[in-house]
Amino acid sequence: MTMDHEQIRELIHPYVDGELDLVATRETEQHLRNCADCRGIEQALRALRETLGSSQPAYRAPSHLRKNVRAALRREARSTEKTFNPWMIFGTGAACALIVLGAVLFQTTRASRNETIVDEVIANHVRSLLATHLLDVSSSDQHTVKPWFDGKIDFAPEVRDLSGDGFPLIGGRLDYLGGRTVVALVYHRNKHPINVFIMPSTTGRDTSPSAMTRRGYNVLSWTHNEMKYWAVSDLNEAELRRFTELLER
Repeated sequence: MTMDHEQIRELIHPYVDGELDLVATRETEQHLRNCADCRGIEQALRALRETLGSSQPAYRAPSHLRKNVRAALRREARSTEKTFNPWMIFGTGAACALIVLGAVLFQTTRASRNETIVDEVIANHVRSLLATHLLDVSSSDQHTVKPWFDGKIDFAPEVRDLSGDGFPLIGGRLDYLGGRTVVALVYHRNKHPINVFIMPSTTGRDTSPSAMTRRGYNVLSWTHNEMKYWAVSDLNEAELRRFTELLER
């Protein structure tokens, strides 16, 4: 039985959290494509989750504390007195411990965020296949696919057809990743679909593709020309790497 507007509204939160079954997910996605109010609620929830997930406490020792510690160490070195000062040792140790703890927690938080993004990439890939919502625009012509995104997103993705290299473009769609709307380009390799998610990079620095394997899917992520890319497929890693090299060529 088809759910009404109010029932769908109650499902938006568990939909964003990935807690719905396939049937409810498909019906919710169909409703979101046609209802601007519910789509706004969904985007707000994703933005809130991203904000909460990216809020990182500052573990770096305050500049005045670092200056005080260095000044105290210099005074101690110049002093001709060999007086043992346990408080100085304690203060220096505490400052070092704060700096080390901050570095460890920062790395841990960043790794956790990367894990979350990879899980979203794979979930979006699987959902696009199961929910038969692989494409919003179906075409192998990059000059047809790229203009379709005009006015729907606030950035201009590079769209290339790689048919001559054995990776034909079959189209694209809008998707959600990390709490924002992203571009999803779809390619094929011997009937293996490849989803390529694209969004503006927050760093702007080019990076080489890094590989991850999760639940039988290979994921490569990299940054190129101020854009962040994720390519995901059940294709083997060697062929997926070749595909990413062609995209950057």
